[in-house]
Amino acid sequence: MKEKPVAFFDIDGTIFRSSLLVELVDCLIKEEVFPAEASDMFYEDLMAWRNREGSYEAYIKSVVQTYITFIKGVHYGALADIGKKVVSLQSKKVYRYTRDLLKELNQQGYVTIAISQSPKTVLDTFCKQYGFDKVYGRMYEIGPQDKFTGEIIDEYLIQNKANIVKRVFDRNPDLTKINSIAVGDTDGDISLLESVEKPICFNPNQVLYDYARRMNWSVVVERKDVIYKL
Repeated sequence: MKEKPVAFFDIDGTIFRSSLLVELVDCLIKEEVFPAEASDMFYEDLMAWRNREGSYEAYIKSVVQTYITFIKGVHYGALADIGKKVVSLQSKKVYRYTRDLLKELNQQGYVTIAISQSPKTVLDTFCKQYGFDKVYGRMYEIGPQDKFTGEIIDEYLIQNKANIVKRVFDRNPDLTKINSIAVGDTDGDISLLESVEKPICFNPNQVLYDYARRMNWSVVVERKDVIYKL
């Protein structure tokens, strides 16, 4: 049987023109599932990033910590409902380049895999619309009465995306690394990009851009309705 090639996509900022986690937390606050003061945990980092005085990575880490803090005690059904609402409102907010690349690779017979730090509950709903074969996201433990405990399951796996690539190939002998592709947008994706034959840096931050130039990786930038290949 012919082995199938694989394409790995970061989602937030690479496919989706925002962060599913950010949109989810905002909606959880608006729907009063999280308290209004939850936004205080990431407000300073948000303002610093908007004013170009702080990094996006620091802002996202604050949002992650906010989610971990306030998800404890929330019923799974409440989160699932909010997640569906977020996807319904936001799912078309994607980049043209990566959307079209994903469609093309699916047509070529690639196995397509999504990887994100966003909660897998909302990620599954979003990625289903775009034909991903497998989805890896942060998984949060569910305790008695179907309520979240605030604990993360298998955090080591999602913290380093290269771990996911290794697991995919180790557990699926019908897949090949030949012509494998990965698409990422920040230096947090470097381990992922190093794990494939054809890395693509899409709208990279400065650290990833500098690394990509040293490694002679493909760099693609989408700005308004123009796509630049550097």
